Amino acid sequence: MTEISRWDAEMLRFTREMEAAAALDPQPDPRRDVAGARAWTERMNLPLAAGGDAMAESRDVTLPTAAGPVRCRLHRPVREAGLPVLVFVHGGGWVWNSVDTHDRLLRAYAAAAGCAVVSPDYALSPEAVFPRALHEVAGVIRHLAAEGASLGLDGSRIVAGGDSAGANLALAAALLLRDEAPALALQGLLLNYGCFDANCDTASYAEFAEGYGLTRARMRMFWEMYAPDPAERLGPLASPGLASLHDLPPVLLHIAELDVLRDDSEAIEQRLLDAGVAVERHLFPGVVHGFLRAQGRVSKAGESVREAGAWLRARFGTPGA
Repeated sequence: MTEISRWDAEMLRFTREMEAAAALDPQPDPRRDVAGARAWTERMNLPLAAGGDAMAESRDVTLPTAAGPVRCRLHRPVREAGLPVLVFVHGGGWVWNSVDTHDRLLRAYAAAAGCAVVSPDYALSPEAVFPRALHEVAGVIRHLAAEGASLGLDGSRIVAGGDSAGANLALAAALLLRDEAPALALQGLLLNYGCFDANCDTASYAEFAEGYGLTRARMRMFWEMYAPDPAERLGPLASPGLASLHDLPPVLLHIAELDVLRDDSEAIEQRLLDAGVAVERHLFPGVVHGFLRAQGRVSKAGESVREAGAWLRARFGTPGA
């Protein structure tokens, strides 16, 4: 653990507890045993997904897309029809995690924003490489926009969001839909500590390369698994930080200070502003990548959700905005 003085005290305690648990049950090498590494992440994260906000309805639905059927987790905080929708894409380097590991966070957003949350359990890499997950996420959004009423949802009020690799997929899906389905107007983008550029040599990558949870080596592995072809990693839908960002909806950026990906968010903020996109941002001091999974354990995780909930209500035009 490096530079302890920089850490939020709750974040430090939580991280040490997670490291102690991992020391008793080490993760298999993902390059040799990706299934075992996935099972490990589920064991580590599922206890964090317990508790939290109760929903009026929680169920899994399978939605048809051009990329094939996609199982999604649906949370509805109240039973009324016509709820706006946050399509939230879970992180995990495109390689692991699931709607189960993120379930408490999904319910927290639904409660804070008074909206339905739909989370795609998209196909993971390296078995399903770029652009499979992207097309599944975009397909889920397309289906909800066209057929959301069949689920009691308002398909005209959709925000796309995600954390880490999920933020990458949410932004890339927005770019894809902007160009292929311009009549589908997203209401916003909620991007939490996203990876937006396959270049792993920024200043924050150097500063937080080791000792702060997510490492530079692990991010390089994720990119190699998600987009094995180096040329594809440089494309605007794999690395949306390289895309033309015009005509996107308003964006909320939440950034972890002690994170190799901090500069990805700083750079995307400036590029969005240069493209004329409205951006709100919040840098959370003293926390590391993935801090949102610590709902109920780290105060800044709850602060992030409450702030996002207010922003979502404003985007949706719902009471409490």
